[in-house]
Amino acid sequence: MNRNPEQPSSPALPDESRMRLPRLSIALVSAGALAYEVLLMRLFSVIQWHHFAYMIISLALLGYGASGTFLSLARERLLARFVPVYLANLLLFAVSAVAGFLIVQQLPFNPYEVLWDAEQPLWLLLIYLLLAIPFFFAANCIGLAFSRFTTEVPRLYAADLLGAAAGSIGIMGLLFLAFPDRALLTLGSLLGLATLVASRELGVRSRRLIGLLSVVIILPWLLPAGWTGLAMSPYKGLSQLLQVSGTRVVEQRSSPLGLLTVVESPRIPLRHAPGLSLLASRPPPEQLAVFTDGDAMTAITRDPGDRQQLAYQDYLPSALPYHLAQPREVLILGAGGGSDVLQARYFGVERIEAVELNPQLLELVQSDHADFAGRIYEPPTSQVTIAEARGFVAASADRYDLIQLSLLDSFSASSAGLYAMAESYLYTVEALQEYLRHLKPGGYLAISRWVKLPPRDTLKLFATAVEALEGLPSGQPARRMMLIRGWQTSTLLIKNGEFTSTEIEAMREFCRQRAFDVAYFPGITAEDANRYNILPQPYFYTATRALLGEGRDAFLRDYKFRLDPATDDRPYFFDFFKWRVLPEVLSLRGQGGVPLLGMGYLILIATLLQAIVASFFLILLPLFVMRRRTGKTDPPAGRSLVYFFVLGLAFLFIEMAFIQKFILFLHHPLYAVSVVLAAFLLFAGLGSAWTNRFSNTGRTDIAIRGAVSGIVVLGLTYALLLEPLFSNLMGAPTALKILISAVLIAPLAFCMGMPFPLGLSRLGNTAPNLIPWVWGVNGCASVISAVLATLLAIHLGFTAVVLIALGFYIVAALLPP
Repeated sequence: MNRNPEQPSSPALPDESRMRLPRLSIALVSAGALAYEVLLMRLFSVIQWHHFAYMIISLALLGYGASGTFLSLARERLLARFVPVYLANLLLFAVSAVAGFLIVQQLPFNPYEVLWDAEQPLWLLLIYLLLAIPFFFAANCIGLAFSRFTTEVPRLYAADLLGAAAGSIGIMGLLFLAFPDRALLTLGSLLGLATLVASRELGVRSRRLIGLLSVVIILPWLLPAGWTGLAMSPYKGLSQLLQVSGTRVVEQRSSPLGLLTVVESPRIPLRHAPGLSLLASRPPPEQLAVFTDGDAMTAITRDPGDRQQLAYQDYLPSALPYHLAQPREVLILGAGGGSDVLQARYFGVERIEAVELNPQLLELVQSDHADFAGRIYEPPTSQVTIAEARGFVAASADRYDLIQLSLLDSFSASSAGLYAMAESYLYTVEALQEYLRHLKPGGYLAISRWVKLPPRDTLKLFATAVEALEGLPSGQPARRMMLIRGWQTSTLLIKNGEFTSTEIEAMREFCRQRAFDVAYFPGITAEDANRYNILPQPYFYTATRALLGEGRDAFLRDYKFRLDPATDDRPYFFDFFKWRVLPEVLSLRGQGGVPLLGMGYLILIATLLQAIVASFFLILLPLFVMRRRTGKTDPPAGRSLVYFFVLGLAFLFIEMAFIQKFILFLHHPLYAVSVVLAAFLLFAGLGSAWTNRFSNTGRTDIAIRGAVSGIVVLGLTYALLLEPLFSNLMGAPTALKILISAVLIAPLAFCMGMPFPLGLSRLGNTAPNLIPWVWGVNGCASVISAVLATLLAIHLGFTAVVLIALGFYIVAALLPP
């Protein structure tokens, strides 16, 4: 759906002598709307989880769609009082942007109870509607300006698009300078200033208005901290740790990559060593906990100055590769607080290369707490690089004796829970193949995961590794893998070569001395498994044998959780949900069955349902009532409705698929959302403006078919070439990759911006009274498609979503209005 509707022409209205074209305020409104959309994603990542981003995009479109309906119904009355209505909507945008979120986070919404508390879906719907309101007011400003200044639409449209692009970039800069809650207040104040700018452009000189705007700008900063602070979910790790007596937050840092919170616990010492054997004789030294967005905890460990006090590192499952060989060059992906670096140092590794995405986390270890941590990231033995793991490996020409990924997410992630919709390009088939290509002959890839019962992500990782190895020339997965587990974590070891009998015996002895269970190694028998941390059945042994045997497909089909290997096209590693298990899990809800559900997936379903309901009642129904009351006798509307409905689905399908695809390239969801949205808005707008030359020529059919042909050709090309192109450019600097992203999106978005205005132009000549109706239909489809595209990507993959969208465009070309 075009977010910047050009309303039907209005009657000529007398120009006020002091009124100027509100180009600057339109640019500020558009910038504020896109910045608020991105900021809401950031805020929900902190107070809930990042998968709510899909809901944010949908509710933003709902606000714009509802605005189009509202302006269609009340257009003449609003235009008669354009100046006060325009200023009022801009002022309400400023107020509701801040107030809406502050109200929302006070609502008693608990995503874990959506299925069995009848009130929770209603709270979710209320959140959806409350956060759509600011976008409704913003869209009113843009639509009113287009309707009032009909001869200046191109200039206003340009201001709108430039503002949107500036907003997507500006919010990133603001998030580097301010914490998310402060960024919200800042945005509200800036929107108040935008209202003042608009009043000047429209010739209003009112002291009363200036006084009111001053209150709007200042008041949020005077509210109590308890009102404006972020109310984090009690289910997040930070919330739970702060319940421990004596714990306190000692430091916080923020950037678009995450809100970092450092916590100390002097009264009850923090001892974070996931998977530590119960036979370990020494506990970890004193530690500081570091949380990202309230979860995904890592620990900074105090340097004891005595190697023997680090002996606990030898009692972790991740120590296995150091007992099979003596790695001299080790690459650690996702270094975090430095636990894996500490382990490598304990085993005397000569060269340690560590990679960490968040520079602020590295600064905590290297600067703020450098003495506490023993300067573990400093030469000569250690070297740390700020980079994303996949990008670093793809750009590197080095090979290593050991590449290690250990627990790059929180414990709750492996239970699926609300992480089920989180894309992770670290654990895909293509990622594992990239890591394996950077091993020396005989080198190891070691990946540690949390153990949850019934088994899920450990087995999904194993299945992904099997497929990755089968896709390499050397193959032989059954001879190149080992899997061990403790009571809390597991470690999968993949070798660049076949395991020898000496290595297998060393692994057996390592597990025997630490009471770790073996789940798989070449030649394993049933007697080898399930000996220490005893389960009712040897689930891991049975599953790994099945995944390596001829019955793999049947096992994956019949297993209660979804274990299909994650790929770059379907990177939902934490998605384990199967619909047929839902009744059984619901029957266990009073016995701890909640963590067994993919709640993120179910909330996405709930969001889709509420999007359908909300868009019907707020967009379609009012237009239908208006049409019945006016008694218009237009030509049959079915063809037009299909055309604009499939356009609404197709545009957002491609936009959403590109957002998710570009996460891999740009390394972070927030970067991808900002860049992709800005590029699509800008270049689709340029394509829309270019269609003016066809409006009254009678060649709209030819133009529509030409635009769709361009979309199909470019879409198919990108479906084939994006992944290899990303692989080759993964290691490029971020600024260059942003430029490359814009260049890639530009031609496709330009073509995608054409069918909608061409259809409106054609309809304006044949059935102008249908325009408000088809506008609402397009808006309804856009609201639904933002969520539907993600659901389809989970099941079919991003490429399939793009292909479906291209099919919709072909339907549109065959059925022009």
